[in-house]
Amino acid sequence: MKIQALNFLVFLFIASCTLHAQEINKSPNLIIILADDLGYADVGFNGCTDIPTPSIDKLAESGVRFTNGYVSYCVCGPSRAGLLTGRYQDRFGFSRNPLFAPNDPEMGLPLSEETLADALGKAGYKSLAIGKWHMGAHETLHPLKRGFDDFYGFLSGGHRYFPEELTLNDPFEAKSQYDGYKTRLLRNYERVDETEYLTDAFSREAVAYIEKNRNNPFFIYLAYNAPHAPLQATEKYLSRFDHIGEKKRKTYAAMVSAVDDGVGAILAKLDELNLSENTLVVFLSDNGGPENHNASDNGILRGQKGDLYEGGIRVPFVMKWPAQIPHGEVYNNPIISLDIFATIIAQAGQQIPLKNPIDGINLIPFINGEDQGKPHERLFWRKFDAREYAIRQGNEKLFMEDGKENMLFNLASDISEENNLQDEAKEKELTSVFREWYQDMTDPVFMGLRQDKEYSEQHPDRFKRKEE
Repeated sequence: MKIQALNFLVFLFIASCTLHAQEINKSPNLIIILADDLGYADVGFNGCTDIPTPSIDKLAESGVRFTNGYVSYCVCGPSRAGLLTGRYQDRFGFSRNPLFAPNDPEMGLPLSEETLADALGKAGYKSLAIGKWHMGAHETLHPLKRGFDDFYGFLSGGHRYFPEELTLNDPFEAKSQYDGYKTRLLRNYERVDETEYLTDAFSREAVAYIEKNRNNPFFIYLAYNAPHAPLQATEKYLSRFDHIGEKKRKTYAAMVSAVDDGVGAILAKLDELNLSENTLVVFLSDNGGPENHNASDNGILRGQKGDLYEGGIRVPFVMKWPAQIPHGEVYNNPIISLDIFATIIAQAGQQIPLKNPIDGINLIPFINGEDQGKPHERLFWRKFDAREYAIRQGNEKLFMEDGKENMLFNLASDISEENNLQDEAKEKELTSVFREWYQDMTDPVFMGLRQDKEYSEQHPDRFKRKEE
């Protein structure tokens, strides 16, 4: 009898190990959690003390934290276009924040571009986009036309957070750019009546999708609009920050805390369903915090959202995948949001043919130490309208602005970009490299937020529903 019991236990052990191995070898689930306008120093793992972020910090502790994690642009729309395609958005002319223009099929992510959802669909993934889209409001640019199987959120560049303020039934009721903030939410193509604070609603949808798709590989693109303006929070979150006297900072903190709760709910659901081990989770912000606007804090970094200084493009950035990534690692070489596409595609369990060449790099071999080199020799940024440019090579970063003196910084010794090195030979070298890269870029293909008035004058039917 004892031998039979022992044999049964051995069988259970072997079966458990086999099942575990199968789970590890299976295509991983993929979740990108994107905060909106989050300051570099507004998470615990980057030193924040007045806004606890235990769930985001747990994510960092369970994976790898990138100290030199960048996005490809310093404002929302272009940064997201780069993330979703794995390509510098300037390659396809997405160099401005798109306007809310539901009649314009050119105002958003060009149809020439393949999204991460498009690519993963070839490998059998089901995908969900949640929250802020900002890749175009025209029907041809809708998330379900860009590779996603499901969508819950809004199409504009920002939104109000209290459901009672969502009073427009469709985009054609808008009269101006920021009326898009008041549209009712979309579930796929249908308008719905949300009842929860928006950040909580988006977290709820992510958790429900994990539950629904627990037995199949899934991809969730959770693009919170928090803590982007307008600054709105419920008492549930505000009550946590009575120690913050300044009203704007208090509300901002409450909005960040709501995001952190959402991250916690997602991690808890993954644990509950035994999916954590083989789920790759990435958390980052779409750009630096607009300190003057939403009371965010970029810490020792110079500049803010809209700048090509570090405060505009270096963001909180972590990745967790227990099956493949060591716990608690800190990775110091420069990486960029474009790498998320390449990293995820490489883990999908099969070779996926891509429509376009990508600029991102698979980070896993570098994180694990299999590749001792650096993912990127150089990184580039371009602000077309402002005629501002930047290139980082190693620890050196050159900031260029037409008609003004170039500024060269050593980020290893001068992370705050205070001391212009004025090295003429190095400036000449980096300028030459940048110009070579620039030749492959495309001029903007649509007007942006700064051309809002001009666009409306040229398109008087901007919000007029066209006849079927």
